[in-house]
Amino acid sequence: MSTQEENMKAYWKMNLLYLSVLLSIWFIVSYGCGILFLDTLNEYTLGGFKLGFWFAQQGSIYVFVVLIFVYVYLMNKLDQKFDVDEK
Repeated sequence: MSTQEENMKAYWKMNLLYLSVLLSIWFIVSYGCGILFLDTLNEYTLGGFKLGFWFAQQGSIYVFVVLIFVYVYLMNKLDQKFDVDEK
């Protein structure tokens, strides 16, 4: 196997790791905070709404948008590391 092929395998392995971690975070926030931990979170309020309700309605969306920016940042760094970035 050539060095280029090994680099591409390492690149895609890191890409899939990033995707797995970021999507896991989103799942935990959206499913966990919006459904599983609802009763515990509802003991607190945010902007006049129960925190569990807020996560179910808006929080998971905000977290998803932040995760998109984190993914873009990580992929730009990864592209530079493996010299596949747009120049």
